Formats: sequence, C-alpha cells, structure tokens
Amino acid sequence: MRTNPVFFILVVALALFACNNDNDNEDLVTVATPEFVSKSAFRTMVDIIAPQPIIQAGKIYAYSNYIFVNDINKGVHVIDNTDPKSPKAIRYIVIPGNEDISIKDNYLYADSATDLVVFDISDINNIIEVERLEDVFQVYNFRIPLEAMATDYDDFNWETDILIGWKLEQRPRDEVEQNIWIDRGMVFDTAVMAASAESSVGVGGSLARFQIVNNYLYTVDSHEMTIFNMGNLSNPTKITTFYAGNNIETLFQAEGYLYIGSTDGMYIYDLADAENPTRLSEFIHWTGCDPVVVSGNYAYLTIRGGNNCGEQESVLEVIDVTDKTNPILAKRYALDNPYGLGIKGNMLFVCDGASGLKLFNRNSPVDLNLIRTISDVQATDVIPLENSLVMIGDNILYQYKYLEGNISFLSSFSLN
Repeated sequence: MRTNPVFFILVVALALFACNNDNDNEDLVTVATPEFVSKSAFRTMVDIIAPQPIIQAGKIYAYSNYIFVNDINKGVHVIDNTDPKSPKAIRYIVIPGNEDISIKDNYLYADSATDLVVFDISDINNIIEVERLEDVFQVYNFRIPLEAMATDYDDFNWETDILIGWKLEQRPRDEVEQNIWIDRGMVFDTAVMAASAESSVGVGGSLARFQIVNNYLYTVDSHEMTIFNMGNLSNPTKITTFYAGNNIETLFQAEGYLYIGSTDGMYIYDLADAENPTRLSEFIHWTGCDPVVVSGNYAYLTIRGGNNCGEQESVLEVIDVTDKTNPILAKRYALDNPYGLGIKGNMLFVCDGASGLKLFNRNSPVDLNLIRTISDVQATDVIPLENSLVMIGDNILYQYKYLEGNISFLSSFSLN
C-alpha cells in the first residue's frame, strides 16, 4: 500500500506543530502583577452593606451575641448568634486589606492594609466608621497566588498605591527578568519596599494577630509589634512600633504576658510596662506554621509542616512556661495538618485540618488523652466561648454544646 505523500506531509506538519506547542507551553511562566488603587481611593472603599457570600474565610472573632468572620483581604461578615442553633448573617463590613479585628465596649478595630480603622458598632444595624489612623502599619499581608512563579511590580508605586489583588498572565520564560522570580513571599513591607472587669472585650481565635489588654491594643505583623493606647476608644493613638521577632504569625495574651507564635518558635513578652513590653525568652523549634494558646503554666502550640510552612512533620507541643525566661518542651504529640486550637477547662480542642477537630482531655496538662476526633469536618480555628464552642473550616461556621468531657453538635452555617 502506497502512502499518499500529501497525507504524509500533513501528519508530519501536525506532529511538528504539536511539539512546538509543547515547547511553547514549557517556555511560558505564570506572572502575577498587582491590582492596586491609590491610597486616597483605597481609603474611601469602606462600606456597610447587606450580607454577602464569603470568598475565603479567614479569622473568627466573638463579641456579645455576634460572631465576626474575616473574608481575607476583603472585609468582615457579621453573624447574629443570639440563637447558636440558628445563626443569621446580618451585615457585611467592606474593609479592603483586612485580616484581623478586635472589639472593646462596642468599638471595633480593624486593619486595612497600612491603616487602622475604628467602627462604632453600638447599633449593629447602623455601623459607623468613626476614625482611621493612616500609615500606622509598615507591613500588610497580601498573599501571592500559589500559581505564580514570578511577580512584576513595574507599574506599582509602594509609597502612593495599595495592593488589593493580583492578575495572573502567561509570559515567555525568556522575557521574565531574573529579579522578579519569587520565593513565595507573603507580606509587603512598605518601610523596606519604599480584658478588664469594667469593660467588655471580645475574643478571637488562636490565629489572631490583635489582642486587647486593658487600655491597649497590641498588634503584630511578620516581624513588628505596634501598640495603640485606647484610653479614648473612638480615637486611639499609636504608641510605638518595634521589632518583635522573626516570621510572626499569631499573638495570644494571658495573665500579663504576650505569647507570639512564629514559624521559628514562640516569643514571650512581659506586659508589666504596658507601653514597653519586655522580651523574656524565645522557644525555638523547627520551621512550621505555629499558633499558640496558654493555660496556667503550660503553652500549647501546633506546628504545621509541609507546603509553605516547613519541611518537617506536624505536631502538637506542650511547653512548660512556669519560668517565663526559660520555656521548656514537656511533650510532643503527632498530628496530621494542624491549624488553630483552644482551651476550655480540662479540654483542649485542636483543629487538624482535613483530619477534623480533635478533643484532648488534659486532666494532666502534659499527658494529654485524645478522647474523640470529629472527622467529618474541615477544622481551621476555634473559639471556646462560655456556653459553646465555635469553629470554622472550609467557609462553614460550626457550633457545639459542651458536655462532660465531650461536645455535641448545635449547628453548621454555610458562609457561601
């Protein structure tokens, strides 16, 4: 059988075309370019609107009968939790560049990229922005998309613009300049780049970076602590910003001390001088994402290995902090993919990602006993409230009622 020469030429041409396409695909690089607005325009974007579907749930915060859920870098969802069996979304506060909030006596404090914004929430149906402290944060978080292999900031001015998102595009590899390849950075540093008995204070999860202690708001970013005096709740004043540690992720306060969780370990600060915290010690561990909570003389921290967090295994560590100047590892427990955690009485609740919520009995603060795993949920962070446990994971808000040494399901509320 003779081969048709025209057919043969077409087959070869198609094969060569396919090979060239493959080579072309291999020579393309995903580049992230900033989506941004001017600072002046950015500061007009706050708004109070009707409930919205959540895009990506971040941190959770509880105050009075309300639960506040951060929509990462976009704003805050307000949930009426008067009936934990039937929570209701009632408001959405548009706050671009937001990740954390704290609340005291009906004043809500929120980061908005480089700014701190204050809201009066005394009338939850008429939330009002009452103050904005501009350029008080030198670092703000805005995660580079995981798909990106490089970034290009040519059109972005660090001094006059605020980044609000990313645009992904494909570029030929040989056109991508060497100096824009990235190592998966997660923050922007604008300095480098050019509860008391008399008051009502809310409570955040273990992933929080804001903590209110008496008349002061303590905040942390990737390496700095910024302190605000809240003597005038509607008009706080910035006291100071200083280097507080490396690769900071979380902040927890207990009995006059601040405990900072970082990817490298845990830092302990004494608040005897509220405006000038004293660093007492640092507990070092392998690299991993690291929230921390404290009860009595023991700190409990989870270390999540893998991905951007590190190359080691994932564990729960129990740290003896009886001597705040010399924290000591007391015990370590293997976990799968841990995130936040919380304590209520003799119970320790650990969010183990896709492996669910794990309940440990801590009748002995060191020798923990795993008594139950709720495995049909994605668990990211928890807040142990007085009468119920609030947990978030995969854009769903879960609530549980306390039992003796256990919990029972109350409700789940989809934020989508």
